[in-house]
Amino acid sequence: MALYVSREPFGAGQRAEPRSPIADLHAHLGTLKVPGKQMSALSWEGGGLKIALAVDSFIYFANIRPDYKWGYCSNTVVYAYTRPDRPEYCVIFWDTKNNEKYVKYVKSLISITTCGDFCILATKADENHPQEENEMGTFGATFVLVLCNSIGTPLDPKYIDIVPLFVAMTKTHVIAASKEAFYTWQYRVAKKLTALEINQITRSRKEGRERIYHVDDTPSGSVDGVLDYSKAIQGTRDPICAITASDKTLIVGRESGTIQRYSLPNVGLIQKYSLNCRAYQLSLNCNSSRLAIIDISGVLTFFDLDARVTDSTGQQVIGELLKLERKDVWDMKWAKDNPDLFAMMEKTRMYVFRNLDPEEPIQTSGYICNFEDLEIKSVLLDEILKNPEHPNKDYIINFEIRSLRDSRALIEKVGIEDASQFIEDNPHPRLWRLLAEAALQNLDLHTAEQAFVRCKDYQGIKFVKRLGHLQSESMKQAEVAAYFGRFEEAERMYLDMDRRDLAIGLRLKLGDWFRVLQLLKTGSGDADDSLLEQAHNAIGDYFADRQKWLNAVQYYVQGRNQERLAECYYMLEDYEGLENLANSLPENHKLLPEIAQMFVRVGMCEQAVTAFLKCNQPKAAVDTCVHLNQWNKAVELAKNHSMKEIGSLLARYASHLLEKNKTLDAIELYRKANYFYDAAKLMFK
Repeated sequence: MALYVSREPFGAGQRAEPRSPIADLHAHLGTLKVPGKQMSALSWEGGGLKIALAVDSFIYFANIRPDYKWGYCSNTVVYAYTRPDRPEYCVIFWDTKNNEKYVKYVKSLISITTCGDFCILATKADENHPQEENEMGTFGATFVLVLCNSIGTPLDPKYIDIVPLFVAMTKTHVIAASKEAFYTWQYRVAKKLTALEINQITRSRKEGRERIYHVDDTPSGSVDGVLDYSKAIQGTRDPICAITASDKTLIVGRESGTIQRYSLPNVGLIQKYSLNCRAYQLSLNCNSSRLAIIDISGVLTFFDLDARVTDSTGQQVIGELLKLERKDVWDMKWAKDNPDLFAMMEKTRMYVFRNLDPEEPIQTSGYICNFEDLEIKSVLLDEILKNPEHPNKDYIINFEIRSLRDSRALIEKVGIEDASQFIEDNPHPRLWRLLAEAALQNLDLHTAEQAFVRCKDYQGIKFVKRLGHLQSESMKQAEVAAYFGRFEEAERMYLDMDRRDLAIGLRLKLGDWFRVLQLLKTGSGDADDSLLEQAHNAIGDYFADRQKWLNAVQYYVQGRNQERLAECYYMLEDYEGLENLANSLPENHKLLPEIAQMFVRVGMCEQAVTAFLKCNQPKAAVDTCVHLNQWNKAVELAKNHSMKEIGSLLARYASHLLEKNKTLDAIELYRKANYFYDAAKLMFK
């Protein structure tokens, strides 16, 4: 039985070849081999993913595993689905750690590919927004690779003129392939580059970061790959059917069973291998030494890329097909930190293999997100896509592999010594860390230090060294409790030892100022005044950050924080409190000008003038009076402080009075200021 899925043709302008109607409108997803002679009937489960097949005198049941558009990056599950009310794909970026989701709508989405903290959305270009030639490097680019971060923010789009049927991604490169050619884009520069390599990248930025190669070419790894799309339109008798990549290797699978191995970042053809199957999915292990192949019939095989063997003719060849073969496989994932570990999905069971030896299966239908630190994270996409707008954290499942479970059981039931021997035989940083933590709990510092060394945990080594210098067992236990995050227990132990200072120090490190204040007040001795002030101010900051100004005032008063008090009074519109604060400050205090400006902003002239005069700024006081139209006060201040600007000030005030037809008031102003000539001129007008 062959399974097909409907698919729109990839746009006009492509060369049409004589094909059947099914081939034109559908894509072949997979083939299910069923024993028997004749299939007489088939029925789908209503709204589900199961089918029933009538073959001869038997009924067979099968599960269909859809090839969803999805990926996993930086604790985020990215998946796409279609809605009946919109023509675009709805792409959800679901942060499983914080249970937040970000929604993007993408037209003509082809695939989703993820790696590290980034995601590539391969789409068809919007014909309504043609790009310029200097942006694309070619006219008529019809597809886009959009680089996004883990919340779906587009970072960098690349327009290409080949159909991205297959997309692979590494920490530095994106590789997109059609059936005839593949395109490479260095979207990030590797951290460990020599100065010479950086200069080369700078000189040939466009050519160095984007290149295209025909699958029949044999690039040498030099700069022979350029962004020339004329290569991509040339046909081939052996099309590409799958690709995969690691940081240093690119693998291209062809329909004939040929596997081509290229180097990265400088693309050069290293080796060609020949297999007896057509690859549907390829995957490299973490050190690029082994290749996993799932063919279109769901058969999983493995190929050692570096093994040297002698063939039937007696010649030495590179590459060996390993003996392991599994059927009905629809997903697999290599461990990120161990080249011999991988997990695979076979029907509705997950198997974990170490050195090609399987562990007992786990019943699940989840798609594997990540395999790292001896833990497998999988997501139940079938369940999520039943209600894609409301993903549930229950659909994210974590599995521990057997060596981690066995190590934990040995430590708990047998003892550290036997567990240490088991971990020695099955080494992994996660297991050594588990042993180190168990040894710390038992205060076995020698074993803990050795285990921390084996898992390269420098902070753990320093912690064990510090414990070794402590004399009291109770003190060591309290430090260990704090190390493991049991802070309440650690604090209680410190207090039992009459070491309130250490309990306060612990809470200081945690930033728990409420508890610091509580400990300072409950102590029998005199509390440190500076620490008390610091605690009051920190709690005041806590309330001020949440705009709870009234609560903040109480703590700032006790913390004697006049700057933040002024801010709180101003936000509360408590101008009486602000005035009292200004009166309590000594002369020429640095806060007085700021308080004066607060009064100016709300039109309180008298209080502002008082504050300015207290910090010896009569000019600012006069300017404030002028700004607030308190001319009498301004003239009085200018006269009292013998300011040179009194003449111009009188003229401005007189003009102000004359505009209001208050001529007699203007004459009186000049007379009081002893400007008799100006007063006389106004009288005789």
